[in-house]
Parts: sequence; structure tokens; C-alpha cells
Amino acid sequence: MEKIVFYILAIAILALSLLSVLSQRLLRSAVYLFGVLAAVAGFYFLVGYNFLGAVQLTVYAGGIVVLIIFSILLTHEIDHKMERPSWLRAGAAGLMCAAGAAMVLQLLASTPLTRVDGPENSDLDTLGGLLLTPGEGGYLLPFELISILLLAAIIGAVVIAKHKLGAGSENQENQPL
Repeated sequence: MEKIVFYILAIAILALSLLSVLSQRLLRSAVYLFGVLAAVAGFYFLVGYNFLGAVQLTVYAGGIVVLIIFSILLTHEIDHKMERPSWLRAGAAGLMCAAGAAMVLQLLASTPLTRVDGPENSDLDTLGGLLLTPGEGGYLLPFELISILLLAAIIGAVVIAKHKLGAGSENQENQPL
């Protein structure tokens, strides 16, 4: 039964990821991204990491996607359709995706996979300590960099929204909210 749920979640993540990237409508892309993040939370629940699954749903699927949807609604019309990228840009993106996939496959091939018997072998205190440890082996710097990146994205969304709304008083009635 777990295998079937795993494959359903994997197929859902792949399909929703592709739909999120290939959709020309911004709002639909954000909704597809919500589906991807919810399916990732399903993986956490499947392996017994209920706390991480709840955090995934609350922080990422709930908070970040709602922030993205509000920024889309503030900066564009709700049915805004993105233009198709040029062939050069699409080709460059395809090459970068292929390079990323090659790196992931190389990493998977060179790393021996060991089975963890379940969440009873993990220690959340150790994980929390590593997230807040500034020294070697700690993840405080990446944790703080991600929070600064999120703050910059929020400030950028506010600046773009204010710029669009205050672009000109003569066109203000034609500007979307």
C-alpha cells in the first residue's frame, strides 16, 4: 500500500511541477505549486515525519504560496497570461535543466543509499541544534540566507505593486488592483 501511495505522490509531483512551469497563467502556476508542496508534505507523512509534514503544509504550502498568490493579484490582472519565451531562452533553460538533472543523477549514483528504519532513529533536538549551529557542520548561515532571500522577495513584491499602482494618475482607472 505504501508503494502505491509513493508512486501516486511521485506522479502528482511530476505532473504538477510540469504544469506549474509550463502554464502561461500566473495564478494557475501558483495553484499548481501549492499542489506540489502539498504532495511533498504527503511524502513526509508517508515516512512518519508528521512534524515536518505539518511544517511543510503550514509554512510552504500555506504561507509562501499565499504570499505568491497575493503578489500576483497585486501586480497583475487575475487572468494575466504570460508571453511565450523566445526559442533561445527556452533552449538555455532546457540546457540548465538537463545539467541539473545530470548533477542529481551523478550525486545519486555516487552516494550509497542506506535505509533508516523510521523516525524513531531520528533526533529532532540534534536537527534543531544543527539548524542553529554557526560552526562547522551547522546550518545557521544557509538558514539565515534563505530568510534574507524571502525578505527580499517580499520587499520586491511590495515595490513592484507600489510602482504599478502609482505609475500614472491618468491610467490609474485602467490599472489592476
